Amino acid sequence: MYHEINQLHYGIAIERVETLFKDKSPYQEVEIFKSKGLGNVLTLDGLMMTTERDEFFYHEMISHVPLIAHKNPENILVIGGGDGGTVREVLKHKSVKSVDMCEIDGMVIEASKRFLPTIASKLDDPKVTVYVEDAIEFIKNKKNCYDVVLIDSTDPMGPGEGLFTEEFYTNVKNSLKSGGIVVPQSESPFANVSEMGKMYKLLRKVFKNVAPYCGPIPTYPGGYWSWAFCSDDVDVPHCHKKVDSDRADEISKLCKIYNARMQTAVFDVPNFVRKIALGE
Repeated sequence: MYHEINQLHYGIAIERVETLFKDKSPYQEVEIFKSKGLGNVLTLDGLMMTTERDEFFYHEMISHVPLIAHKNPENILVIGGGDGGTVREVLKHKSVKSVDMCEIDGMVIEASKRFLPTIASKLDDPKVTVYVEDAIEFIKNKKNCYDVVLIDSTDPMGPGEGLFTEEFYTNVKNSLKSGGIVVPQSESPFANVSEMGKMYKLLRKVFKNVAPYCGPIPTYPGGYWSWAFCSDDVDVPHCHKKVDSDRADEISKLCKIYNARMQTAVFDVPNFVRKIALGE
């Protein structure tokens, strides 16, 4: 039986059938096990990353909201995301010409290709270039390169800790082209209140426009997750009201959770989320 207890001292339990892969990389312990009801499950240092059954909740939300909000997303960077789910969703957009993925832990990539093939299915696509290196160093030399940057990182600890700093977010902003958008995952507004609040304070220092959006993820702490929509050029409070309905409808046909109506609805977050993220 797999257990994860969060900061509020409750958690989830998943009935395990067998361990498919378990090894320790230079950065973390990587494990994939077969479960009874959720398919294969990826954990890093014992913490839930993704399951075959519910991965679409996360990967569709981090990808399609910013890509639809951008006028013409062509060049995309995914930071982290070694399981490949975010890359897979990004490639559903016909306008995308190239996807760079920068993942520090090559073991996550190789294990996902082997044991999570439906999630990692597009990592070998000719449009994708995979960089197995530290994103903190990778992004320093990138200027005016990307239309959208998606920070599909782990929690602010271990190998993911350096991805939650003002310096890193500034370097990410500098990598954007005019009209660019950045979306990092921004933790659970229920189980990670302190971490989320600190993160949004840093984001608001770096970007002119910052807004949280939320969605359910059954196997994540609290079952409710957030992402931060960040841009200097896109007017966040109004961007979701100017939806390219044709593109949104086209993507909706390829998705399990995302649809054009959600592009508007996800920004209408509860009051307690606005207080954490924006101090309102």
